[in-house]
Amino acid sequence: MDNSGSSTSSTRSFEELVAEGVAVPTEGWDFSWFEGRATEARPSWGYARSAGDRLSRATTALDVQTGGGEVFDFALSRAAAQPPMLVAATEGWPPNVAKATELLRSRGVVVVAAAEDAPLPFADAAFDLVLSRHPVRANWPEIARVLRPGGTYFAQHVGPGSAVELVEYFLGPQPEDLRNGRDPERERAGAEAAGLAIVELRAERLRMEFHDIAAVVHFLRKVIWMVPDFTVEAYEPQLRALHEQIESTGPFVTYSTRHLFDVRKPTE
Repeated sequence: MDNSGSSTSSTRSFEELVAEGVAVPTEGWDFSWFEGRATEARPSWGYARSAGDRLSRATTALDVQTGGGEVFDFALSRAAAQPPMLVAATEGWPPNVAKATELLRSRGVVVVAAAEDAPLPFADAAFDLVLSRHPVRANWPEIARVLRPGGTYFAQHVGPGSAVELVEYFLGPQPEDLRNGRDPERERAGAEAAGLAIVELRAERLRMEFHDIAAVVHFLRKVIWMVPDFTVEAYEPQLRALHEQIESTGPFVTYSTRHLFDVRKPTE
């Protein structure tokens, strides 16, 4: 989402704003529509720029769960002077497979349709760099299998309790196992159990603001695991109340959590 800190005020009705939030396409991971309507602070490490720097030093690279390919495309543009010789990506959602294929074709990327929980459809030790931004789940044994000895997994993961204030506004208090299901230390243990070595693990909590109800509706339609059964019809009372709250007291504030993994496959 936009991180400029700007906001827009609106005199449009609840019905008009909700209709707009419903009408915006949800394919891919382009969040430019949110500019001026929602903000999210960015992690200090600059994942996409750093991924581009690493791509310029790689010979074979894979982006796992690439979404619509937008972030991978930006990272590859940073490595355009010296791109990897072989570049591939996986994605599980059919609309995003088509979107990523169209976007990344000109960069020579092969986009492979693969379910998020399926084995990676590549040979052992095929890549010296594996990237991922916000995977649903890191399949550590598969990441270790497709990495060459000495290769790197570099990724930004969603952390525990991300946007939990928004989730609990709609769903009520969540159990601790769901609030902490993406704990970075648990993920560290999973990586180490797969034989990978942690070079660096960093975590940050980042402020998010929603400035109108259209942004809330579009966000929940796009990031479907936040409120899995979300529809405007099912949550109309909560949406209307939240619209009135935003109009009277200002943006709805929640916090995202992110962690950065820099992981290496040992040479022995």
